[in-house]
Amino acid sequence: MSVSLFRASPGRLYARRRIVNVAALLLSCATALFGLFFLGWILWTLAARGIAGIDWNLFTRMTPPPLQEGGLANAFFGSAVMCALAIAIGTPLGIAAGTWLAEYGNARKAGTVVRFVNDILLSAPSIVLGLFVYTLYVMQTGGSFSAFAGALALAFIVLPVVVRTTDEMLRLVPVQMREAALSLGVPQWKVTVQVLYRSASAGILTGILLALARISGETAPLLFTAFGNQYWNGNVFQPMASVPVVMYQFAGSPYESWQVLAWAGALVLTVFVLLVSLTARALLLRNRITHD
Repeated sequence: MSVSLFRASPGRLYARRRIVNVAALLLSCATALFGLFFLGWILWTLAARGIAGIDWNLFTRMTPPPLQEGGLANAFFGSAVMCALAIAIGTPLGIAAGTWLAEYGNARKAGTVVRFVNDILLSAPSIVLGLFVYTLYVMQTGGSFSAFAGALALAFIVLPVVVRTTDEMLRLVPVQMREAALSLGVPQWKVTVQVLYRSASAGILTGILLALARISGETAPLLFTAFGNQYWNGNVFQPMASVPVVMYQFAGSPYESWQVLAWAGALVLTVFVLLVSLTARALLLRNRITHD
């Protein structure tokens, strides 16, 4: 009898594993459908309410006073300026730091410290970075809010993303390419610029685009730095409007015209982030196909 029980136990074990596998699969599918349902609900609500405010005036007229018609032209301009400045400030520093980590930091304890600090910045709440820039720059300049201060806050969000992406992409470049270039007598800086950067360019650009997608919807840092402006302003050292801040102000107002503009701005911002994310995905996929 003991032999028969021993021979039957693998069948029971197989049946038990199949039951557990089916239960785990059903639970995973149910969880995914649960998340997709609410994501679809959010997108449908955003599209249904935001499409009503999409017209030519949205991109050509200034933010209006209460109970009047207007658009978000100054907010779109301000967001574009601050995002461009943040990318211009954070990208060179991030690429330089990521290059140092990939090429020189692996064999040093300082590299471990830099990666640890970068991970902290990567997961730090954006409002903390906004308060940091407010204390470091805005208060030191007499409490003057400005688009440049907002760009600094956004640059602190861009920096860790670009550092991490550059570090990872450069470490994926085969060592043989470095050795082949160095064996020909090419200086180290030329190896980095002409060989490593060229091989990792798609991945680095993907990281920059992902950083742009992240900062384009940030509100909290701009409340403490750029603040806002109802009128058109091209001076980066003065307060400047931005789409996330205008959305935050208009969505909580009792005026229906402002709420419509807030939904329209949210829809445009979502479409922009979607396009940037798709571009980053396409670049990363193209890079993989090229290497394969």
